[in-house]
Amino acid sequence: MDRRKGTRRWARGFTLIEVIVIVTIIGILAAVIAPRILSRIGDANVSAARSGASTLKTAMDLYIVDNGMPPAGATLDILWQRPSGADETRWREPYVNTQRDLIDPWGNPYVLEIPGRGGASFSIVSYGADGRPGGEGSDADIVVPAP
Repeated sequence: MDRRKGTRRWARGFTLIEVIVIVTIIGILAAVIAPRILSRIGDANVSAARSGASTLKTAMDLYIVDNGMPPAGATLDILWQRPSGADETRWREPYVNTQRDLIDPWGNPYVLEIPGRGGASFSIVSYGADGRPGGEGSDADIVVPAP
């Protein structure tokens, strides 16, 4: 005789109520933690952009020592590849390690402004997260002027 006859076997697992409670708790945690994490990522990108612009300013200083001031309208590509018409004996290989060095953390190219902002001879600029001039917070321009 089967003793189990008449007894109900409970399946192992979570009930619908338990699943709803767990999903709700995860949703609340995500809503509280996500903004903090995202703001830290934004802060890290701003710091990385500032550091990248400073590195490009130093590379530009070396370029100017070797080649003189580039004309207004020149781009930072002059740090990666020799401009057409440039003196081959003065231009010394790329002034940056990779072409990726010319791109800010948001995927936008750094901009060379000649003359620079605030009376500087040139400025290296990242237009921030939105990739457009101006803005506030992580969208604000990051400017590294040359003296």
